[in-house]
Amino acid sequence: MTKSGYRPTIGVECHVQLKTKTKLFSGVNNDAREAPPNTLVSHIDFGLPGALPVLNREAIHLASKAAFALNSSPQPFSKFDRKHYFYPDLPMGYQISQYDEPIIIGGSVDIEVDGQIKTIGITRAHLEADAGKSIHPSGQNYSLVDLNRCGTPLLEIVSQPDLNSAQEAKAFAHELYLAMRYADVSEADLYYGNMRFDVNVSVSNNDQLGIRTETKNLNSFRSVEKAVEYEVKRQIELLEKGQPITQETRGWDDAKQKTFLQRTKENADDYRYMPDPDLPPVVLSQEYIDKVAAEMPVMPNQWRAKLKSLELSSSQIETLLDAEVDLAHINYLSLIDKVKDQPKTAKFLANWFVNLEIPLQRERKGAKLEDKQRLEIYREVDRLYTSKLLSSTNVKILLIDLLSSKDQPDNIEKYAADQGLTQSSDENELGQIVSRVIKDNPKAAQDVASGEAKAIGFLIGQVMKLSQGKANPTTTQDIIKKQLGL
Repeated sequence: MTKSGYRPTIGVECHVQLKTKTKLFSGVNNDAREAPPNTLVSHIDFGLPGALPVLNREAIHLASKAAFALNSSPQPFSKFDRKHYFYPDLPMGYQISQYDEPIIIGGSVDIEVDGQIKTIGITRAHLEADAGKSIHPSGQNYSLVDLNRCGTPLLEIVSQPDLNSAQEAKAFAHELYLAMRYADVSEADLYYGNMRFDVNVSVSNNDQLGIRTETKNLNSFRSVEKAVEYEVKRQIELLEKGQPITQETRGWDDAKQKTFLQRTKENADDYRYMPDPDLPPVVLSQEYIDKVAAEMPVMPNQWRAKLKSLELSSSQIETLLDAEVDLAHINYLSLIDKVKDQPKTAKFLANWFVNLEIPLQRERKGAKLEDKQRLEIYREVDRLYTSKLLSSTNVKILLIDLLSSKDQPDNIEKYAADQGLTQSSDENELGQIVSRVIKDNPKAAQDVASGEAKAIGFLIGQVMKLSQGKANPTTTQDIIKKQLGL
């Protein structure tokens, strides 16, 4: 509920491009990211007379995996329909989609906002072939059409109107992204439009839902949040002035941070849906469905449960989850999982991944190391730290050095010593240095003996100076207290 007494109601429709090699109904390359316009098109994509679509088997496989990622399961029976509308980037005059019998019905996604878990229902998810792309050159009085994306396999995920704030909408979009990436259903590259969001927003100050608008083709989590914020504010202002809300489709101007009118909103009957006569129904056996279920990897919420047992903060956990897909060449989570029977080592790994290596890799300063090699580095550095041969400061210095270099030393402990990073915990050696420092600094020693705790820092500093920084501060403090009878 907003301060003005209005309650926003939000639903999200997400278009996910499936990572098949070829398009949904033709044998053309599905990766149009850097392709010149109209170079990845077949007679089927052009909608030439007599062209017959052939369903991509892998698209069904990936959609089935997506069903389990959405806490649902693929439907044993689904079919394709024709959705009619007329636009230059849709050569056939209809889009092949799924209407009343989609491949996924139901499901849910859990989100967390301000420490509160909320379950968002999934109404359905259906397969469809994408349209082409209309290009409007700036300052020109004509438009161009690129049909490279025409026929791209999409899974459209439709949420229940269970979201009530811009923050929840953003969290939901991000959680869908993680689910599709972890299930290995899509590259989900938002920059290239592999994942796009439409947000349906209405506001009401009573128990009935208000008139909704749909803002289309949002390509970032932030734009989802800001578009919802703007629409909620815009609709409330209209209602406060006594003006009606019109059901319409709107676009998002990222530069101006505002929505704008595109067209009045169509209803389902405007599309004149009909079963596609060229495509047979999709019938999945229970054996097939069970096989797909057995393929599913560990999903984000399962990883969250594992990582929470290491007493990591929510922000650390989310950083690790994002890094697993953003930096796909490093298996951070599986490396932590390999040492799960050693909680202290696992936590050591997680902390340094989050605070050091992930930022290093994102800045492209980290070397490309094999997972086995990376784990050996962390295990050995952890051993040196646990053995008090390295301070936490020198752990960071050593890790940056090792993780930034392709050429690794044969002996990390020797390498750390040669770099002057190791410290001594040898009580006999340190005892002699402490004795000398106490003898040379009788007043400071007397101050410590008299209970002035701050003075011990001076003595430790002198020991560090004489040991050329190699004395372990904790061990040194214990020896000082012992020699002064404290």
